Amino acid sequence: MSAAVLTTATVVLPGPLSEAQAVAALSALAQPARLRVFRALVGAGPDGMTPGVLAAALGVPSSTLSFHLRGLADTGLVQAERQGRHLVYRPLIAQMNELIAYLTDHCCGGQPCGLATLSPSTCC
Repeated sequence: MSAAVLTTATVVLPGPLSEAQAVAALSALAQPARLRVFRALVGAGPDGMTPGVLAAALGVPSSTLSFHLRGLADTGLVQAERQGRHLVYRPLIAQMNELIAYLTDHCCGGQPCGLATLSPSTCC
């Protein structure tokens, strides 16, 4: 049986983020429990995690976790994939790196400041 990728409400476009996309992503991460969920998924990397494993690891009730996962998916930071009877949530690392690039694009007015340039190979 092949895995079906669930769609999210927000379409993730290739290339640099718009200001609106950056604001939406930052807003999604501005809630402590949601930030913990996203960091746990980033830690799991491309293998992702099921909601049950996430809930147990973070001590978050399933209904609360579902709300936070939906918020992250709506902004294009995570993606859900159905594997049989289970959903596996994975971080969209490219989107995360685009957000970091957006935030650091004009760092120090273009002058050298010691900030390491991120590349797609920075993570995963």
